[in-house]
Amino acid sequence: MADGTLRNIGPIILLGPPGAGKGTQAKRIAERYGIPQISTGDILRDNVQRGTDLGLQARAVMARGELVPDSLVCDMVAGRLRQADCARGFILDGFPRTPAQAGWLDAFLEREVFDNGRGGQCLPIVMRIDVDYNRLLQRLTGRRTCLANGHIYNVYFQPPRVADICDVDGSRLVIRNDDREEVIRERLKAYDLQTRPVAEYYEQKGRLVVVDGDLPVDEVSERVLREIENHAVTAAGGS
Repeated sequence: MADGTLRNIGPIILLGPPGAGKGTQAKRIAERYGIPQISTGDILRDNVQRGTDLGLQARAVMARGELVPDSLVCDMVAGRLRQADCARGFILDGFPRTPAQAGWLDAFLEREVFDNGRGGQCLPIVMRIDVDYNRLLQRLTGRRTCLANGHIYNVYFQPPRVADICDVDGSRLVIRNDDREEVIRERLKAYDLQTRPVAEYYEQKGRLVVVDGDLPVDEVSERVLREIENHAVTAAGGS
């Protein structure tokens, strides 16, 4: 396999519910190919902290308790994707969240990214990591976090040697509020309602790749990297 840090990889979009392992796979992709993982949450916080025009507008919206509108989010994403470290590719985390954002992204990539002789395919590879619902519940509700240093366990898959006690520092393990079953069920329901139309958008265009997230994490990574390699070869015209 050629050195991934020297080739154009293109845009990568990872879809999947909380607990599917998107964060783990995104980090592995970023390390393998030397491309940035871009989070819309990070972009928003950066603009607000730096006091950019977009950040000031977003701060005013949030101060009213409203959601930041698509127009502002898309403008922030556009600014980030124009930066030099995105020239060979990037991983989008948390974007697009709606079919409208997906349509905007397609148009933006076709118009502005991988232009000027940089090569590569404009349209992103879109991978959805699917995990059985009950297994997701176990992954999320089984999490326990130590109070002292934040070490994480799972009572189903990676339990501590002594129940409710951290192996490393002996502190008590707790269930975070976000990991309580009633909260998790609402998060999964919200994800399904919000993200299903985005997956359908890409599926209708024949660009959705489904990855079995129930497999061991290394096998999921192998499948994800293989799909990226195939996409990069296609983008390069089969070279």
